[in-house]
Amino acid sequence: MTYTAPVETMAFALSAIADLESDAREGWAADASADVVDGILAEAGRFAAGRLAPLNRDGDRLGATLADGVVTQPPGWREAYQDWAQGGWNGIDLPADWGGMGLPTRLAAAGMEMWTSACMSFALGPVLTQGAVDTLVLHATPELQARYLPKLVSGEWTATMNLTEPQAGSDLGALRTRAVPAGDGTYRLFGQKIFITYGEHSLADNIVHLVLARLPDAPPGSRGISLFLVPKFIPNSDGSPGTRNDVVCAGLEHKLGIHASPTCMMAFGNAEGAVGWLVGEENRGLACMFTMMNKARLYTGLQGVAIAERATQQALGYARERRQGRAPGSGDATVPIIAHPDVRRNLATMRALTSAARAVAYAAASAIDRAHAHPDPAERARASDLAGLLTPITKAWCTDIGVEVTSIGVQVHGGMGYVEETGAAQHFRDARIPPIYEGTNGIQAIDLVTRKVLKPGSTVARDTVAGWQALAREAGGAGALAPTAALVAEACAALCEATGWIETHANNTAALLASATPYLRLWGTTAGAAGLLKGARAAEALRKAGDDRPVLSQAIDDARFFAANMAVLAPSLRRIVCTGYVPDQSAF
Repeated sequence: MTYTAPVETMAFALSAIADLESDAREGWAADASADVVDGILAEAGRFAAGRLAPLNRDGDRLGATLADGVVTQPPGWREAYQDWAQGGWNGIDLPADWGGMGLPTRLAAAGMEMWTSACMSFALGPVLTQGAVDTLVLHATPELQARYLPKLVSGEWTATMNLTEPQAGSDLGALRTRAVPAGDGTYRLFGQKIFITYGEHSLADNIVHLVLARLPDAPPGSRGISLFLVPKFIPNSDGSPGTRNDVVCAGLEHKLGIHASPTCMMAFGNAEGAVGWLVGEENRGLACMFTMMNKARLYTGLQGVAIAERATQQALGYARERRQGRAPGSGDATVPIIAHPDVRRNLATMRALTSAARAVAYAAASAIDRAHAHPDPAERARASDLAGLLTPITKAWCTDIGVEVTSIGVQVHGGMGYVEETGAAQHFRDARIPPIYEGTNGIQAIDLVTRKVLKPGSTVARDTVAGWQALAREAGGAGALAPTAALVAEACAALCEATGWIETHANNTAALLASATPYLRLWGTTAGAAGLLKGARAAEALRKAGDDRPVLSQAIDDARFFAANMAVLAPSLRRIVCTGYVPDQSAF
């Protein structure tokens, strides 16, 4: 099954839900006029469908291979990557000062959704490169910036994030990789990292590793971690790759999915030590790395959206072609399975969940744009808090949606979904990793509760829900969206009650942690319902003005279906949160 970028749907979501068009009219959204947005989305969609989507099947079937320290990917991958980089796609929202387009993150998010839908294994590499650029822009010395940023922004070189070690997964305070000062301003690194995405590959001429390590006199725990830049090849004075550094890929993981994305075990310092440069301050590396992780978490959430979109397209195509059984009113004729009400319900569920996840992810990207570029300092501060709130929701809820939608996609295919011929199984397998990496979804829920909602002095959670409640009131009354608005208001009320419970139990750590995951699910459900209602209101207004595009009908249908079938679960989630039930360890 091929992939077609839903350009019109994405453009509508960017404008009507993520406010890109209105922000551009106000003059601060970095030249993102409707013509620019439409042109970029159309061209990106053509590249995703024409160059990247054909790589997906062989990428899954052949995977990445390691021989004599060299990782290779299936035929055509290097050429596609080179064309992608030369097209400027790596730099959509990266700084113009370093060669990027300087456009809003919302537009880059739409591009990342397309690359991921077309071929998730391909898109994982650029995610980390773009996060590394953000980190170096904020934390690196001018010398490091001048040497590495132009190559990374262009995509000529790629980057990695080296956190995890065999004994230190989510608990980074337990990492052991050492960094020893060399006396010349550089350091020598020794240690191993695991689960390093694109730690070694053949797509680009150099790989820039950002590595967490400990200095000899570092304090224990996470307070003693520093961040280092360690290139695969130490650049020559002219910027070309030079001497090979003491860093190698020591193994590749054999994974459930994303087979063509090399997940590497990296060995630093097998000989005299890998040469590295300090990024930021000593013992402040974790704060620097969070800059990279924040964008990675947004893009990980988009992976859930993207793989859900791909699975939905494939399930819809299959349901239109596969003939089986008789439907009500069909007589004795065998019908396409889309004629069966239960199949249509599955398809509607897939589409509504995908649209809701897109709305949440694009809203998070909008908050990031406002935090970076809005001319009003007070609005930038407010948007920064909102981005902090929405990032863990986007990462966790949208990736859970990816798993749910791809599972339904297998179900729509029936037995043919469980075998590899159709490709539905690949989407399900690929979708299972985003809820795990970049901080497991359980950790995202804990972050939401303890660091965002309960942040001292912050009103962002209450203010956000109040905005959704106002939207529901405005969309209510006697209009066609009144039933949908009422259900959104009901979800908001449930979220307010659950938030009140969280606030009153702030000192009961065990209860908070036990309730964190259903609480995040409640946030995601309510955010998705509110986002779709916002889009449906805009669609209704356009239809009344004479616009009859199908995308408007879809926006209204998705909002109604999501509210009636998913948002109605909000009161049940509120009850789960407020129970505060903590299973006793002895029960296991």
